[in-house]
Amino acid sequence: MGTIRPANGMPKHGRHSVGVARQYCGQLGKQDNCQVAVSLSVANHHASLPVAYRLYLPKSWSEDSDRRRTAGVPDDITFQTKPQIALEQLRWACEAGLPRGVVLIDAGYGVDTDLRDGISRLNLTYTVGVGGAAIAATTGPAPRRGSLEEIALGLPETVWRSLTWRDGTNTPLSGRFARARVRVAHGGVKGVTGRADEWLLIEWPEDEKKPTKYWLSTLPEAMAFDTLVDIVKLRWRIERDYLQLKQEVGLGHFEGRGWRGFHHHATLCIAAYGFLISEREAFPPSSPSTQGIGKESAIPQGYRPRGAAIAA
Repeated sequence: MGTIRPANGMPKHGRHSVGVARQYCGQLGKQDNCQVAVSLSVANHHASLPVAYRLYLPKSWSEDSDRRRTAGVPDDITFQTKPQIALEQLRWACEAGLPRGVVLIDAGYGVDTDLRDGISRLNLTYTVGVGGAAIAATTGPAPRRGSLEEIALGLPETVWRSLTWRDGTNTPLSGRFARARVRVAHGGVKGVTGRADEWLLIEWPEDEKKPTKYWLSTLPEAMAFDTLVDIVKLRWRIERDYLQLKQEVGLGHFEGRGWRGFHHHATLCIAAYGFLISEREAFPPSSPSTQGIGKESAIPQGYRPRGAAIAA
C-alpha cells in the first residue's frame, strides 16, 4: 500500500529554521510557526515505513534567495504545493520499482483533483478522503446530482451496513457505512460528464446527526464492501507508526536550521525505525500478527531516563 500524508507540522519558535512559516500544525491542531514535510509510506496490516520524505518549502522561503542560501536549499528545489510533492514521490516510487498497491490519502490531499487524476495516470488505484461539499452525480437508472453530503443523506436506509474492520484494544472497531457509484465533478456540476465512475464510501455513526467521513476510490466495482472498508481504515497503521517515529525515535526533535540537516535527521530516524521493524519481525510470514511494533517492549533492568541524576 502507498500512503501519502503530511508529516504533521512540528512547532518551531525560530523563523530562521529552514521551511518554518505560519501554517497549519497538526501537532497543535491550529496555525503556528512550524515545519511540514510530505511523506510516502509503504504499509500492510502489520507495519508501515516511510520511503520518501521531503520538507515542504513555502513560497515565502522558495522565493527568498538570502534565506535559501543561508539554509543551504539546493538550486533545483522550487516551489511545489504539497499535492505536487506527493505526486512526484509516487512517480519516483513507480520508477524505482517499489511494489504497487492502493494509494491511501487523507482528506487534506484527497480534495485535489489534479492529484487524483495524476495517480490514475500512473495506473494506480486510490482511496482518498474528501469533504462532503464535493459535487458528484450518482450512476445508475435514476442518477442524482449534488454534494456528497446531499447524496449520502438521500440514500435509502437499506444500503447502510454495520461493518467491523479490525480488533481494537478492548473491543472490535466497527462503524456504519454506505457506498454508491458516482462521478465526481471537476470545476462544477457540469464537470461530471465524461469522468469515470468510482466508489463513494460514507461513514455515518449512529449517534451523529449527519455523515462524518467521505472517501472516493477507484478500486474495482466488484470489490467486496467489507474489503473496501478494511483498505480505507488501514491509514490507522501509518498514523500509529508515525506517532512511534516521533515519540520513540525522535523524528520530530530536529533542532537544526539547514535543509541538508533536516533530511539527514529524518533519514537516520526512518532507518532506525526500519531496523526496529526488522528486529521485531512485524512483517508476515516471519511472525503472527499478534507480534510486531504494536507490542510494547519491557523497560530494561537498571534503565535510567535521560537527564536523571546519576545514582550514588
